[in-house]
Amino acid sequence: MNTTAKKRNGPRRLWAMGLAVCTLWGVAVTAGSDTVVSAISALRREASAPLSALQWELGDLGPEDGLSPAAVMTIAESPLLLSARETVAQLLSTETPDTPQEPVEQTPVEETPLDTSPLPAENIPDNGVPAKTLVPTGDTGYTVSGKVYISNSTDHALTIQDLTTSFDAGLTDEEPQILIIHTHGSEAYTPAAGVEVTYSGNHRTTDTRYNVVAVGDVMAQTFGELGISVLHDRTLYDYPSYSGSYDRSLKAIESYLAQYPSIHFILDVHRDAIEDTDGNEYKVISPVEGAGNAAQVTIVVGSDGSGLPHPNWMENLKLAVALQQDVTQMYPTMMRPILLRNSRYNQHATTGSLLLEIGAAGNSPEEAALSGKLFAREMGEFLQAKCK
Repeated sequence: MNTTAKKRNGPRRLWAMGLAVCTLWGVAVTAGSDTVVSAISALRREASAPLSALQWELGDLGPEDGLSPAAVMTIAESPLLLSARETVAQLLSTETPDTPQEPVEQTPVEETPLDTSPLPAENIPDNGVPAKTLVPTGDTGYTVSGKVYISNSTDHALTIQDLTTSFDAGLTDEEPQILIIHTHGSEAYTPAAGVEVTYSGNHRTTDTRYNVVAVGDVMAQTFGELGISVLHDRTLYDYPSYSGSYDRSLKAIESYLAQYPSIHFILDVHRDAIEDTDGNEYKVISPVEGAGNAAQVTIVVGSDGSGLPHPNWMENLKLAVALQQDVTQMYPTMMRPILLRNSRYNQHATTGSLLLEIGAAGNSPEEAALSGKLFAREMGEFLQAKCK
């Protein structure tokens, strides 16, 4: 080979070596990623500016979608990623704030005694999901006040005296009084077979007929029928990006409070996701005579255990205990144990803030709606009686 040919081939060899190194880098970064999203996340974390110098050499004549060289090389090596190039580009272009997020509230399977015996089939709406009614069978692992059971995962010690003293929040003559919001508004339920739902994720949909927003609608209507003024924010703060949901809903809460200082109660309405020890999904229901099966409800109360300021968290807990005690008198099995957690879930905004898990993903929309109606009616009447 003559000197001219060597000079001509030298840069090509260097380019080929560089391309090979970058390809190996891309493959290494995405190793263990079994989905497009996880591969993209790995690339986003590891990509660096010097790789952009290879853009011209790569000759990426595909869509002008802003993909980095590393991303282009990686998707070319994977049929999964290559077939979803448009999705890759869209996800990479969606920036989310790089700020600490409070943990997502996912209720674990209770490790304390619960009666999980399946209910008779005739009491269960046929949406294809097995049903159980979760009721504590003993005090082990709980703080118990009257008929209220509290699962405490914080380092705070609870006393019956602390839990039963009067709580701070109350109704006034001002309007509005209650804000209903959904930090995870796309959390969906399971309708009966044959109902077509377009899902935006695992048990999530933007169709407000089948997600927790519909429950908020029923609750707002019920409060209104009692003469209690309510604001219902139907925004999906977890769509299209789940990350940062609590930051976004907090900004909304702060805006509402600035505009309406009369708001004393904030209900962040969610739904749970429950599986048994074998990973099988089931729903939680409470039979209500003359009304049908209502989804069981869990009140989640945040604290300052995560290190974020929340000096008045006990006020929210006292409200939760008093409210659950009242609801349980009318509907003995509708309320699951209260969960006291380290994360604050934006509940530092008022002393009347609660997170409600209305049923689970396996519950039907009808079961969740019935539960929302019954809970709102009991809460409204309880608060009205207290302020007389």
